[in-house]
Amino acid sequence: MTDKKPKNVFQDGAISSEFIGNSIYKHQTKTSIGAHNIFLGQVRADVIEGKTVAAIEYTAYEAMANTKFHDIRETAFEKFELTCMHIYHSLGTVKAGEICLFVFVSSPRRKVVFEALEFIVEAIKADVPVFGKEIFEDESHQWKVNS
Repeated sequence: MTDKKPKNVFQDGAISSEFIGNSIYKHQTKTSIGAHNIFLGQVRADVIEGKTVAAIEYTAYEAMANTKFHDIRETAFEKFELTCMHIYHSLGTVKAGEICLFVFVSSPRRKVVFEALEFIVEAIKADVPVFGKEIFEDESHQWKVNS
């Protein structure tokens, strides 16, 4: 692993389609890339015990979470032939239908991006201390259980 300092991957609120599109656009000049793969995590309007989720309020132990994101990133670069990788996660309130997680990987070869992306997303879900409080339409709430 490198001695790079962990980046702050957090953004306030939802991740916009403009931000996602601009991230893709910036890679057009990187001509060694042959494939990209993207994961977009979106807040679902789940119905739980008769109540519909209107939003999720995300919180995190930010320093610890950024270190975990960094470790996942470095492990993925060691394990897969990636040209670049970007991870962004929301903090604060994200409404149902909005994007809360954006993972973008690039490689010279297509097969690599599929394998790498699955590894990264599963590691994020398993290891990163980010917490979601489900806010229901009636304004009641509960802590989200990951599935």
